[in-house]
Amino acid sequence: MSAAVISPGIRKTLLMSAYFKSKLGLATVASISTSPSSIRNRHNARSHINSHLHMSRDKSFAANMTSEKSALVILATGAEEMETVITVDVLRRAKINVTLAGLEGLEPVVCSRGVKIVPDTSLDEAVEKGRYDVVVMPGGLGGAKKLAESDKVRRVLEDQEKANGFIAAVCAAPTALVSHGIAKGRQVTSHPSVRDAIRKNPDYSYSEARVCRDATTITSRGPGTCFEFALGIVEALVGADVAKQVAEPMVLP
Repeated sequence: MSAAVISPGIRKTLLMSAYFKSKLGLATVASISTSPSSIRNRHNARSHINSHLHMSRDKSFAANMTSEKSALVILATGAEEMETVITVDVLRRAKINVTLAGLEGLEPVVCSRGVKIVPDTSLDEAVEKGRYDVVVMPGGLGGAKKLAESDKVRRVLEDQEKANGFIAAVCAAPTALVSHGIAKGRQVTSHPSVRDAIRKNPDYSYSEARVCRDATTITSRGPGTCFEFALGIVEALVGADVAKQVAEPMVLP
């Protein structure tokens, strides 16, 4: 009887089967049979191995997307709802631990177009949990006014600045930076409706960029720039590669 010839494909399956024996509970094949049942068994072994390899790759990708970075998003009555939701959503897609804190407490917050958003916690409680890598302020004229007038917000921003942490503001919210004397000497942008209020202050340099990052200060212009704004925060906290991974499935222009 002539000896059986082992094809390269079957040889590879045998070697991989032996390698993954401990993980998959597969018996090492000592001999080759051409019976239908043996062929089916080899096919099943290869399927198990491929499945294991795919799962390992997926777990590795998930591990790379895990972040220990944290963000505090301050939500005030009259905030722009798109700016709030887009920013929180994009940061969470990047596995950044986001706390949406209500300036006035735990009650649902009525935003600029009547949309109600329920905060995760109050600002008082959020601050007690410790420091955050970035403090984010959505805009909206009503919300920005409350942020600019709040002593709580001033204290949060001052502590964040002293710790050299990131501060991000969009739309009308950069006026709160001016009101509280935060990020002096930095370049900022804002919604065009509040441009003059910022420009007249000699402590700030105004930019027309859609997203402006100067050191640890990140500012942007409005709802239409919020994906770029949020991705700019992601890049600042966890890198450009993660920002790209987050952006691709969202099919941005």
